[in-house]
Amino acid sequence: MPVPPSVSMLPLAPLAGRVAIVTGVSRRVGIAATIARQMLLDGASVLATGWHLHDADQPWGADAGRVQATIDFVTADLPDADGRFHYVEADLADPDTPASLARLAVERFGALDIVVACHARSSSQSLRDVTVDELDASWAVNARGTVLLAKALQQYRDSTRPGGRLITFTSGQHLGPMPNELPYIVSKGAIQQMTASLSDGLIDEGITVNCVNPGPVDTGYADTDGHAHVAAMFPAKRWGQPSDVASLVRFLASDDGAWITGQTIDSEGGFRR
Repeated sequence: MPVPPSVSMLPLAPLAGRVAIVTGVSRRVGIAATIARQMLLDGASVLATGWHLHDADQPWGADAGRVQATIDFVTADLPDADGRFHYVEADLADPDTPASLARLAVERFGALDIVVACHARSSSQSLRDVTVDELDASWAVNARGTVLLAKALQQYRDSTRPGGRLITFTSGQHLGPMPNELPYIVSKGAIQQMTASLSDGLIDEGITVNCVNPGPVDTGYADTDGHAHVAAMFPAKRWGQPSDVASLVRFLASDDGAWITGQTIDSEGGFRR
């Protein structure tokens, strides 16, 4: 059946000619790596950044092969990726990093249209054992880093170009308690709460701002028992996949998502807490 004229469909390359920064690209099974790959498939040029040293300190560990393994995953079977993809290790705990990334995107690809702030510093401290150092580090990377990426997008984007987008990531702390991840959820909650204000501050320059809560996504951090327990909490009896998140980001970044801004989108597949 033909699609009615009033229904828009995404073109085959909805992001052709656009330039994106995607942060948090440090593990092949991660959300950000799949988003970066999807953006390449959709025609965008992508400056990807990650910080493998953070993963190395976490229980799941860094990818074997580190940076090259990530690059190989993102660019697999994309013969033109050399001209449209660049990867750089960058620590968003450094307040100079966001502006440096924006400058690099413009220098390498000639523009900057989209920022997908998918990075996160994880933390497993409860109120009883929370430390000042971890609170400050989580805040700096997650919340402050996101604000400074928004500022860099505003500063380095050519407002005459179409398709200005800032897509940020929160967690499920606004839907239920997460008491054992206090520094993480405090900083992620700030990202959700800043969405409306960033949207209002950027919309007159043609930049939409939306925040994604992807729910539990199978990125290899759960042990066997934990994995089964969480899967049972989904009606579909499966975890969210990075591709589920990338599909939403693809829509928000495309022209079909241009009328949506200032929103926190809970894309959790009906997850039952």
